[in-house]
Amino acid sequence: MPKKKTKKMTAKRVKLTATGKVKFARPGKGHLLSSKSRKRKRNLRRSKIGHAADHGRIREMI
Repeated sequence: MPKKKTKKMTAKRVKLTATGKVKFARPGKGHLLSSKSRKRKRNLRRSKIGHAADHGRIREMI
C-alpha cells in the first residue's frame, strides 16, 4: 500500500499541537477591517483549536 500524499492546502493552513490537536488561524482578518470592532479584531488574532471530531480526518490530510 503506497503512502498517502499530503494535502498541501491543509498543511499550509493547519498545524498540530504537541498533544495532536489541530490548531489554525481564524478567518476574517484579511480585509474590510474598518467595519469590525476593536474587540472582534483582537479576538481574531488568537488561534483556534479545531473540533475533536475533525482531528482524525485532518491528521490524515497532513
